[in-house]
Amino acid sequence: MKKTKLLTWLGQFKNIYLLITSFFIVWMLFFDSNSVLIQWQLSREIKDLEQEKSYLESEIARDKALLKKFADSIEKERFARERYFFKKPNEDIFIIERNDSLTKNE
Repeated sequence: MKKTKLLTWLGQFKNIYLLITSFFIVWMLFFDSNSVLIQWQLSREIKDLEQEKSYLESEIARDKALLKKFADSIEKERFARERYFFKKPNEDIFIIERNDSLTKNE
């Protein structure tokens, strides 16, 4: 009984059109340069790149605002003093750290 079912199922592949269509579908789904798997990977990569693009655009906007803020020389000096501890030649800088501002690395 099982042998006859198998033979009738395989008998369908004697139809040349069904054989060619099946081969074409399998080829397009898995082996072609534009296969479904490759399209899925490309769409995932596009999504990742769009996220990176939006992140970088926000960083550019933040940097433009910072540059606009630094148009004033007083702001440049304040930033350099706060961030990089720059000082004038005739002054001393004391950095005071409080216990609650320090993080413990354990």
